[in-house]
Amino acid sequence: MAKLIVNEYLLTPAKTAELIQICPFHALEDVEGKLVINENCKMCRICVNKGPRGVMEILEGEKRKEIDKSLWKGIAVYVDHVDGEIHPVTMELLGKARELSAKVDFPVYALFIGHDINEKAQELLHYGADKVFVYDHKELKDFRIEPYSAAFEDFIHQVKPSSILVGATTVGRSLAPRIAARFRTGLTADCTVLDMKENTDLVQIRPAFGGNIMAQIKTPNTRPQLATVRYKVMNAMERMPEARGEIVQCTIEESKLVSRIEVLEVRPKEKEVSISDAETIIAVGRGVKNEKDMDLVKELAALLGAQIAGTRPLIESGWLDAKRQVGLSGRTVKPKLMITLGVSGSVQFAAGMNGSEYIFAVNNDEQAEIFNVAHFGIVGDLYEVLPELIERVRLTKGA
Repeated sequence: MAKLIVNEYLLTPAKTAELIQICPFHALEDVEGKLVINENCKMCRICVNKGPRGVMEILEGEKRKEIDKSLWKGIAVYVDHVDGEIHPVTMELLGKARELSAKVDFPVYALFIGHDINEKAQELLHYGADKVFVYDHKELKDFRIEPYSAAFEDFIHQVKPSSILVGATTVGRSLAPRIAARFRTGLTADCTVLDMKENTDLVQIRPAFGGNIMAQIKTPNTRPQLATVRYKVMNAMERMPEARGEIVQCTIEESKLVSRIEVLEVRPKEKEVSISDAETIIAVGRGVKNEKDMDLVKELAALLGAQIAGTRPLIESGWLDAKRQVGLSGRTVKPKLMITLGVSGSVQFAAGMNGSEYIFAVNNDEQAEIFNVAHFGIVGDLYEVLPELIERVRLTKGA
């Protein structure tokens, strides 16, 4: 592992001050006249490349043993489900896997773990899976982390997929880190863009540092490569009329499916209206000055049959329920129509809604980032635009 060191014999008070100033993470500090590297260091190498020559140095650790990538083939998708009912994020990931596999001529696999799921597994052959690996055991009826991890691990040992895509659901977020730890490989959470290099390295892109940059992450020295992706981020394939591919029945020793968790009862969660499934959404930001002004937004939403969502500041102010937050720290949505009112359009927010079919933005700042992703926009005061918009919609509906 690389290590950052300070060559103190080259230091001067002026160089110390320069280095402290140049570090964007405040990882360098002057402690009793000595330059100290603290826990904020991200190993970004800015101090090495931009600072006084020779003062900061990177000592490279032992070179990691290169993996034989030719032994790892295929792109696998974990099938997220509840009692065999497949979560739609699975179909989206199969579509993305099909797209990535075309670049390196890999097969697409689906990993289905559960009980009494063979009939449901057939459906996956209509969505681009070349092979569906089914672990069907009574011990796998209810999700318990130990047996599911054991089946997942067995699949990887047997099939050796190069990349694995997992839905960022409650189950997916529990499984993926455990699998990454067992194989001492990397895991990138909540990816917004995925690409594949010719050498089979998976390029995983997601916002980082509070949404200020888009980080491009690769794990070139380990396999398998793991990434989680939220629902509504990728595009699902159209269902093919004919099933193509095959079902592979897998077995695993029952001793590996033992769990310390005993499921006493499973209670269905009460269904609720989710903004993730809404076809029309009105999202409000800090441009809305008072909570009482939300009445105008509610009026427009009622006319359009839309769900109301918001940015993080409004959620933290208590104006909307946390389940109505759009963005990487909230929900990812892909409506047919997204109307944003007074939303600046940060990377975090945009990543949660830029897959919308049509985005209509209202903001009084013509330089607002939201206009970079919007299909239509009005530069103006929303307190002037919104009443006019409501009146136009009312007249149109009346006609």
